[in-house]
Amino acid sequence: MDNRAKLAVAIAKSGGALGNDYFQRVGSLPVEEKGHQDFVTEADKAVERHIRRRIENAFPHDAIVGEEHDPKPGTSGYIWVIDPIDGTANFVSSIPAWTVVVALVKEEDTKVGVIFDPCNDDIYLAIHNQGAWLNGKAIHCSKDRKITQGAIAIGLSDRKDKVGIQRVIGTIIDEGGVFYRNASGALSLAYVATGRLVGYLQDHMKPWDCLAGQLLVSEAGGQIEPQDASDMIKDGGRVVAGGTGVFDQLVKIADASFDLSSR
Repeated sequence: MDNRAKLAVAIAKSGGALGNDYFQRVGSLPVEEKGHQDFVTEADKAVERHIRRRIENAFPHDAIVGEEHDPKPGTSGYIWVIDPIDGTANFVSSIPAWTVVVALVKEEDTKVGVIFDPCNDDIYLAIHNQGAWLNGKAIHCSKDRKITQGAIAIGLSDRKDKVGIQRVIGTIIDEGGVFYRNASGALSLAYVATGRLVGYLQDHMKPWDCLAGQLLVSEAGGQIEPQDASDMIKDGGRVVAGGTGVFDQLVKIADASFDLSSR
């Protein structure tokens, strides 16, 4: 596990460096539109290929699941889940809020989560049952802050009806809170883990967007909804995460706003 955790950090950093090279010339990159506000560039594809090569060279029997390329089966029981650029909508608009995301799953648990923010040179790391860190320093979710004392990040899925997220936003405002959106779910979850945001809500996330961030929040002392990581890899799912002062309230908001079939 130590070797895999070290590799996760190293490949996130090297993938981020490669992505940053593309980011400096983003205006010349062709952009494909996969769906509503869902883009892919050559940078996404190149960074994922780079990360896959490094994993395959180090642990050839591990499985790999990524956003841009077909899954690679494995026999070791370990599954690497990668998002080469989370926040591509920001990336293509030259907004410096995008990340490289690497999670390592075994059976039902996420064992390692890494989120690298190249524009700020910030590396977030969580290891199952060991803790969470930002640039090597322990991080902690907010404990007692309530919905009226911080911002709640909102994610938007193109797989769900927009009515649910509209209800969420309205309820947060009605209950005295404010909402935040930066188009990178992974970075938003990392901000929850550091206490910059008090919570996060989205009716459906894909595994490469959320598994690393959920582990960060959990290991930083926050709360997440219990989920089987292997099920998330297959189907994705609802994500509610937050500090202990707001989590129960966020679950109630999600239950009242989203179709429960999204859980």
